[in-house]
Amino acid sequence: MPEMSVLVPLIGLLMVIGAFAGVLAGLLGVGGGIVLVPAFFYAFSALGYDSPQLMQICLGTSLATIIVTSLRSLNSHNKKGAVEWDILRGWGVGIVIGAIIGVAVATQLRSSVLQALFGGLGMFIGLYMAFGRADWRLGDVMPKGAFRAIGSPVIGFLSVLMGIGGGSFGVPTMTLFGVPIHRAVATASGYGVIIAVPSVIGFLFADIDVAPPLTVGAVNFGAFGVVVCMTLITAPWGAAIAHRMDPKPLKKVFGLFLILVALNMLRKVMFA
Repeated sequence: MPEMSVLVPLIGLLMVIGAFAGVLAGLLGVGGGIVLVPAFFYAFSALGYDSPQLMQICLGTSLATIIVTSLRSLNSHNKKGAVEWDILRGWGVGIVIGAIIGVAVATQLRSSVLQALFGGLGMFIGLYMAFGRADWRLGDVMPKGAFRAIGSPVIGFLSVLMGIGGGSFGVPTMTLFGVPIHRAVATASGYGVIIAVPSVIGFLFADIDVAPPLTVGAVNFGAFGVVVCMTLITAPWGAAIAHRMDPKPLKKVFGLFLILVALNMLRKVMFA
């Protein structure tokens, strides 16, 4: 076990990060994983558990917290009647299939490859959040047929490779097809549930050689417990704020922050 002088500050940091992630899940629909994955990576690295499989632990633990965060956020949004259940049902099966494939792929990749994928996809998401326009449209209704058959598994697959809920890909998809932003954010919390549940089951059976204490498969229950305690409190705050304010200015700032996080992750891969 790590020394208390190292462990206590990291627990405090994870509490702060967990609180921040919970608010983001409700407010912006991006899911806490976009913050948690790099946070877990740096925390576990600082504890000396850097290994070729470290990113799998970060992804699995992040997705475990998303189960709780997304359920709480989904419940809060549903009480306000903001969840588009038809979209969730129509896209859900494909998203689950993509998530299962994502776990199968992620458990076979080295940590450095997953870092590069997180950095590259994180850059894409950050650029969209910072510079995307609310009036961009690809259509007036959510697509079905071939587009949904291909797009829904892609959302689940990419989300698992980043250890995030479906909001980072789902919210832009929905808004591009005319779904109001508040309803897209609400519905994306449901994406998070159906991505995280099958993914975490898969990650629990992952074969990990070097892992922090309290880790089962690729899920660290110590970090999970600390973060969930905070997200249970703060996820409804984010959902409440989302219905009372325009989150666009904060979204742009967070997009720029995410770009910096993604660039730092890519730097670590390139100069490792």
